[in-house]
Amino acid sequence: MKAVVIREFGPPEVMQYETVPDPQPRHGEIRINVHAATVNRVLDVAVRRGEQAQRGVELPLIPGVDCAGIIDAIGPGVTKWKIGDRVCAAGRMALDPCNEDGSGATGRAGMMGIKRPGGFAEKVCVPACSAFALPGTLGFHEAAVVMRHCPTAWNLLVNIAGLKAGEWVLIMGASGNLGSVGIQIAKHVIGAKVIATAGSRERADAGLALGADHAVDYSTQDLCAEVMRLTGGKGVDVLYDNIANPKVLPQAFHALGENGRLVTAGAHGGPNVTIDFFHLYDKKITIRGMPGSRDEDRPKCFAAAGEGKIKVRIAHVLPLSRAVDAHRMMESDPGMGKIVLDPTLG
Repeated sequence: MKAVVIREFGPPEVMQYETVPDPQPRHGEIRINVHAATVNRVLDVAVRRGEQAQRGVELPLIPGVDCAGIIDAIGPGVTKWKIGDRVCAAGRMALDPCNEDGSGATGRAGMMGIKRPGGFAEKVCVPACSAFALPGTLGFHEAAVVMRHCPTAWNLLVNIAGLKAGEWVLIMGASGNLGSVGIQIAKHVIGAKVIATAGSRERADAGLALGADHAVDYSTQDLCAEVMRLTGGKGVDVLYDNIANPKVLPQAFHALGENGRLVTAGAHGGPNVTIDFFHLYDKKITIRGMPGSRDEDRPKCFAAAGEGKIKVRIAHVLPLSRAVDAHRMMESDPGMGKIVLDPTLG
């Protein structure tokens, strides 16, 4: 099969598109014929540059921390799936063979595309318990993006922040991947009142197209003052941020009202940000960092996407052979919509 292989850290050119042996599913595993894998700013691009040593990246490596496709082989002990099933897989999973329900694992685990072969290949094997069925209404390209970002956003807004219908939420990075998904979950799934913000008028207004009630361009507007005006001086109940912009986040923090909650799963614009501790304790604000997601939320995300409540932003779909180009594009414009690699394209 064809796959992208990294043998050393460095610029995009260290990725080699080459022929490698087809993987064979072990006990409790399935093999997916990959139709889509997304390119991620941190988990793919920064990993390739050698900037994620804390993750224990093991070279040589086939990157790609998610994939969507069709099962084309089944390992011993697997009965829950059959050849031809449409599935998606991503994230942390067992490194050694285990039973199809996840039992019997040695305890060693890690992310696909970082500690075990990933989705930048024509085929990839994953534990049967790490795969999720796709609704027939959702295409592979969209499914891979949903799998990557929607469960994280869902976890932050629904489980961690506890955002309720009618509450105010300020979504930072409105045109980014987590921001755009967060807007839609907050508005179309939860029923909250949404303020989208970004560093340009165009990117802020992209939030309106996704369902936000208001959009603020913090490059020309006073973010805190505008939020307080929109909320009648109350402030927002939830601040959703995955950027940690040291110039902007302090303003957004002041826009949190009584018993406000700040949630985040990222800090690529920081990580160090100054906050007003008087505002923190005076308003009884809670700050929660929570990376990752919950498996039980993934089917809910797929269902919401299949019903059209969540629409992902895909900027480009490229053949797997153009992985180097995809990384260059991501580095030149990290704010663009998702780039998807499709090994089935010529």
